[in-house]
Amino acid sequence: MLTVGFDLDMTLVDSRAGIRASLEALADETARTIDADSIVEQLGPPVRDALLSAFGEDEVDEAVRRFRVHMAEFGAAMATAMPGAREAIAAVQAHGGRVLVVTAKHQPLAEVTMTASRLATDALVGDLWGVDKAIALRQWHADVYVGDHWADVEAARAADAVSVVVLTGGVTRESLEEASPDVILQDLHDFPAWFTSR
Repeated sequence: MLTVGFDLDMTLVDSRAGIRASLEALADETARTIDADSIVEQLGPPVRDALLSAFGEDEVDEAVRRFRVHMAEFGAAMATAMPGAREAIAAVQAHGGRVLVVTAKHQPLAEVTMTASRLATDALVGDLWGVDKAIALRQWHADVYVGDHWADVEAARAADAVSVVVLTGGVTRESLEEASPDVILQDLHDFPAWFTSR
């Protein structure tokens, strides 16, 4: 069966408001300076990597745990569907395909995020970043993987899937072009036309 994988944050959903609010709550709780705006502008890598600028190696795991508590309490529920996300999913399903979400976001938070955004997909796999996403993409025999980060291109390539990137995340077009994706789209509004003509 044809399977199309999608990244979550800033590909299918806009989770910036909830992540920013959760980071600000963590900063208030720990009295640490956390550059929430900078982190939100560069969504993609695991939050642990982003929090290392404010917490030491011996503190960061607890900081991640507390961040996830705030996300579970209110942050994840603030997610909204990205423009064109529903149409992109519908295009795949109209052709009898499966829609798979593969994300670095912690699995339980990814599930809440999907519920909040009211997007219906066939499968969701969390806690995978970069080329590790290829594990799930290969398991589900994904033919295409759509993301917004150069690491998503690497994942698609490692899984022998067509790599599609949208320019809706925090990575510049130049950086994405350097990763040599198979397809670059302005946003998911452009996905159905590309998908039906491929």
